Amino acid sequence: MEAALSTSTTMSPSTTNGGTSSFAKTCFHGVNGISGIGIVSIPFALASGGWLSLIFLFIISIAACYTGLLIKRCMDKDSTIESLPDIGQRAFGDKGRLLVNIAMNCELYLVITGYLILEGDNLNKLISHFHVDIGGLRITGTHCFVLLSALIILPTVWLEDLSKLLSYVSATGALASIIFLCSLLWNGTIDGTKLHSKGVLFNWKGVPAAVSLYAFCYSSHPVFPSLYTSMKNKHQFSNVLLVCFTLCTLVYAATAVLGYLMFGSEVESEITLNLPKEKLSSKVAIYTTLVNPITKYALMLRPIVDAVKSVLPNHYSKRPKLTHILISSILLFTTVVVALTVPFFGYLMSLVGALLSVSASFLVPCVCYLKISGTYGKLGCEMVVNYSIVLVGVAIAAFGTYTSLLEIIRHL
Repeated sequence: MEAALSTSTTMSPSTTNGGTSSFAKTCFHGVNGISGIGIVSIPFALASGGWLSLIFLFIISIAACYTGLLIKRCMDKDSTIESLPDIGQRAFGDKGRLLVNIAMNCELYLVITGYLILEGDNLNKLISHFHVDIGGLRITGTHCFVLLSALIILPTVWLEDLSKLLSYVSATGALASIIFLCSLLWNGTIDGTKLHSKGVLFNWKGVPAAVSLYAFCYSSHPVFPSLYTSMKNKHQFSNVLLVCFTLCTLVYAATAVLGYLMFGSEVESEITLNLPKEKLSSKVAIYTTLVNPITKYALMLRPIVDAVKSVLPNHYSKRPKLTHILISSILLFTTVVVALTVPFFGYLMSLVGALLSVSASFLVPCVCYLKISGTYGKLGCEMVVNYSIVLVGVAIAAFGTYTSLLEIIRHL
């Protein structure tokens, strides 16, 4: 998921053109790419839509796997394509590249903002009733921990060489998801919290939020071009996608069901906030949630920094180190401001899923493939499927964005 975005945009061409990765290694990187912080909010998604909304998770998973195949087909049409922006340019020229880059970088920006909210909420869960009084002004524990997290992250965004951090992060996505799921299962069956909630069958009012959060869990498509070009046997890429989406969907579904059975409609937008903090299993889940954002933040920020550098006047390139530090620090500061202003993790990630994940992972592959392949005017099953995904994607983007913004404004 969000790890995929940073991985795909930080890979160098020399890395992606080698074509040496085995089937197993590509599956490993694919699963790590899809796995991400969406797992902490997926029980909230199920609680929003009810039990039957779980069907939408599987439908979105199948659609995401299919649009991954469309990316492969676009790359087969033109061997010079190495990234999702390349596909946008091949289909619609410079404007296509620009739009794809905007969608990807906006998604990255809001995801790393979500990281800070996640850190603040979960640290406040562990150290409750903490606050700081300065001259009659009280700073809440959540705000203090957002600021503390930003200070810890700050030195990492100043680094220009992130190769060692990249190799570490590339192996953490799947592992963190498995640890999180096992901790949740341990908490619900052994550590005191029982699987007692019946929940509701279906809540149509919560469907837009549920579907948006489900879509956010599958925002991994920007990494697929890198995975495809790195494979030794590229004809196996379809099987890679099938394995990755099957495994990740099973983990997501299991987490959603467990969380909903444990807390029902009371589940928070971050299920870690429901867990009794004195239990060992709860601490394992919370600490797992806390570590990943700190290690991933700099990687996620790097493509945005590079995008800002690319539009700066040439004289800024004379002092590259200072320019990098200034841009990185300013961007980190702005995400802190947004995190403190809009501290609603679930609604913010729902907005990301509806507006940006749907655009980059569903609409862009379908629309670009129809243009590149020339099948947009031809009748057939493939055209029907592609247009159906586009229409449903536009509907999700419209309704999901509207409901997410409405909830954010209502809670401000």
